[in-house]
Formats: sequence, structure tokens, C-alpha cells
Amino acid sequence: VAGRLGTGLGKPRESAVISLSALLTHFMFGAFLTVLSATLTYVLMTRGQLIDYPNERSSHGHPMPRSGGIAIVATFFVGIAIASLIGEETKIQEPYFLGFVFSAIAVTVVSFYDDAAGVSYLTKLLTQVICACVCLAFGLVIDQIPIPFYGYVSLGWVGYPLTLLWIVGMTNAFNFMDGLDGLAAGAAVVASAFYAVIAAFAGSNFVYLHSYVVLAAALGFLTFNRPPARVFMGDIGSQFLGFTLAVLSVIGLQYDSAHVSLLVMPLLFFNFIWDTLFTLSHRLFRGQRAADAHREHLYQLLNRVGFSHGDVTLFHYGVAVAQGLGALLMVNIEGDARLLVFLPFACFQGIYTFFVYRRALAGGLLVSAEGNGV
Repeated sequence: VAGRLGTGLGKPRESAVISLSALLTHFMFGAFLTVLSATLTYVLMTRGQLIDYPNERSSHGHPMPRSGGIAIVATFFVGIAIASLIGEETKIQEPYFLGFVFSAIAVTVVSFYDDAAGVSYLTKLLTQVICACVCLAFGLVIDQIPIPFYGYVSLGWVGYPLTLLWIVGMTNAFNFMDGLDGLAAGAAVVASAFYAVIAAFAGSNFVYLHSYVVLAAALGFLTFNRPPARVFMGDIGSQFLGFTLAVLSVIGLQYDSAHVSLLVMPLLFFNFIWDTLFTLSHRLFRGQRAADAHREHLYQLLNRVGFSHGDVTLFHYGVAVAQGLGALLMVNIEGDARLLVFLPFACFQGIYTFFVYRRALAGGLLVSAEGNGV
């Protein structure tokens, strides 16, 4: 087993076909982690003490356990521990791995405290910045980006604030989008599956296996989080997933064997990023505080204008699959021309935003800074 966790994907550029024995081993490993995650979720759901009480931002009407994120985190660390012990071909250099692990643990600890006792938004943001800085201190930094019609540009010191913004932004985007049954967890499953496939065929063994572990951990939790949800992941789950996937994309670009394009992860979560940026900018434009609780994200408005939790969640699953297929297409395009793949998704999100906001305005669901309808 020790060899097969890496051997089946050790030379994907020479052969795009994974051996049957390696594929079976990977499947069994993923199945074990999925069952572990589901089991832990059930135990925490039925015996845990973390409860999510409805507030002005909530889409649920009665108290719900929100301990499921602990199962996701625990399963992830069990998975990477096994991979570290027996998968030689799935390792990266120790400083980068330690930076990844230490920062993920720090995010987990503070998020757990937030779920248990509650902390201010500024405290959470500061923690995210510190954890991202830990990654930077260990050398996990984006050093180049593509510029349309120009090519790749070396960033130098600019790479540090850009990496910080990417990690913190992705962490918050995932946290903000965790507001309907199964939406965030299901999107993580879909995106991780596509990212694992892309990394596998590129030869990025570390990113492949760790994406696979994220997939299994989120899938086990999704067993009890799909509509109608019986448990939530809480901040410990949403912030951990957003942070981990953001850092994985930096590792995939810089430090794994095949250098997966940094553009892959933003495309896989383009709907999350669009929703977060549009909602934030629109609220600021209307004079509202970004840190105030609200229910004006596009997915929340879609739910409030009459679409069920299941409808909205399935819609975003479909978008996630389309984005995954776009990512598969994008990695086969050379250079900065890859950015053109974002265009149809941006057009779609524009149309979707227009539809949702028109319905929301007609229903009086948007308010001004003074609390009046707009």
C-alpha cells in the first residue's frame, strides 16, 4: 500500500492511465476516509454541544448542531498523516509542508473557539491574516501571474501581499457561502474532485492526494448536510476548507512536481468568488458595513425569492461541474490565453446576478444603510 499511494500517479506524463491496482488502492483509501468522516459527523451531530441558533443571517428556523466541521478537519489530518507516513511520492519539501500544516491547525483552533464561544469579525480576520503570514514565512508565495496579451510576469515582493489577499479572500468567500444546506460542502466535493483529476494527470502528486483527502472528508460530512441538513459545518469547517484549498493552489503552482496553474482554483470556485465580491461591493456602495450580518448574498436572495434550499444547492452544483469542465479545458491551453476560459462564466454570472437582483428588488428584499427598502 505504501508504494501504491504514489506509484500509480508517479509518471502521469508518460502514461495518462493509472494502473488498476493503484486505482483500487486510491478508491479504498478514499472510501475509508469518507466513512470515517461520516461516522465522526454522526457522532458529533448526536453527542456534540455546538449548536447554531438562528439569527438575522440564518436561513434555518430552529437550532441545529454545527459540529460537522470538526469531522472534516479530523478526517483531513488523519488522511495526510497516513499519506505522509506511507506515500513517499506524495511529499513536498518539509518547510512548505510544515507551513501548510501549522497554518491550517491555527485556523482550525481559532475557528473552533469561534463556534464554541464566538469572536468578533475583526478577530477572525486578524487570525486569518496571521495564518496566511505563517504560510508566507515558510515560503508559500505566488511569484508570477499571467497578464492578458502580455504573458507571465514575475511579481517579486508584490507576490507576498497578493498571496496574502488570495488566501484570506478565499477563506472568507468559502465562509460567506456556507449558508444553505449542502451548498459549500457539495461545492468542495466537486471542486476537489476536478482539482484532484487535474493534478493527477499533471503529475502533482502532493496536490492530487491532498485534494482527494479534502474530497473524502467533505463527502462524508455531506451525507448529513445535504438538504434537508441535519448538521452544519460551522466556521471550523468553512474556514478550514477555504484556507486549505487556497494554500493547496499555491503549493500546486510553486512547489509540487508539475506546477498546476494558479488559475485552476479561482475557476473552480468562480461562483463563490463572484458572489462574495459582488455582494461586498454592492453593500459598500449602498453605505452598509461589510462586517454586519445579512442575507443578501446572491445565493441567499435566490432562496428568499422562492427557490428551495435543494433548488439553490443543485443549481450551484451544476455551476461547479461546469466550472470543473472549464478547468479541464483551461489546463490544455497554453499561456495567458487560459484567461479567455473565464469569459463565458463571467457572462453567465452577470446574467444570473441580473435575474436574482431584479427578483429581489421586486420583492423588497434589499435594504439601504438606514434599513429602508431600495
